[in-house]
Amino acid sequence: MKAVILAGGKGTRLHPYTIVFPKPLVPIGNIPILEIVIKQLKKAGFYDITIAVGHLAELIKSYFGNGKKFGVKLNYSRENKPLGTAAPLALVEGLKDTFLVMNGDILTTLNFEDLIEFHKEHKPIVTIATTIRTVNIDFGIVKANEENEVINYIEKPEMQYLTSMGIYIFEPKILKYIKKGEYLNLPDLIEKLLKNKEKVKNYVSDDYWLDIGRKEDYRKAIDDYSKMKNNF
Repeated sequence: MKAVILAGGKGTRLHPYTIVFPKPLVPIGNIPILEIVIKQLKKAGFYDITIAVGHLAELIKSYFGNGKKFGVKLNYSRENKPLGTAAPLALVEGLKDTFLVMNGDILTTLNFEDLIEFHKEHKPIVTIATTIRTVNIDFGIVKANEENEVINYIEKPEMQYLTSMGIYIFEPKILKYIKKGEYLNLPDLIEKLLKNKEKVKNYVSDDYWLDIGRKEDYRKAIDDYSKMKNNF
């Protein structure tokens, strides 16, 4: 199965780290986060990987080359202008069979094999890997009706929600929903699929997951990786 890694963003929330090099090259321990991702994909049986690049693409290409030193075949698909997270898929060659898409700045212990098996079993057009997050609200939450009568009062509740892990299994059919050169993000693509009554499945994982898009998450990723290195 082919894998596509999205690595074209500017990583503005990680400034100043990403001013001189792209977010996928920020180090976790002593290696770039993207190297961790590539090694995990190889371990899961992905040997044909395309990296969708844009911002500071030459630095990524210079570091990873053709992938030989990592035991995989690496290709690059470059966007000449920002296209969002979904539109770059229309530029990737060879997506004729089921394929994986993931962000290049994710630290996770997700079992890719289990995700793929789930997708094969349920046969949707896309499977979204998700995880449960809990938010602690530090206030009393009041619910009222249209007459301003209080109907419920909850003191400092915990709220749980499903969040996308930025990892997807796609069928090539999704490409007909993406127009080359038009800006499109993955949430908008999923919305298109749902409006067209396409089958979209949710794979809930309790594995470790962290998106390093924010400074505080980047610092946590460095700390967690040092403690859990053998898990990744």
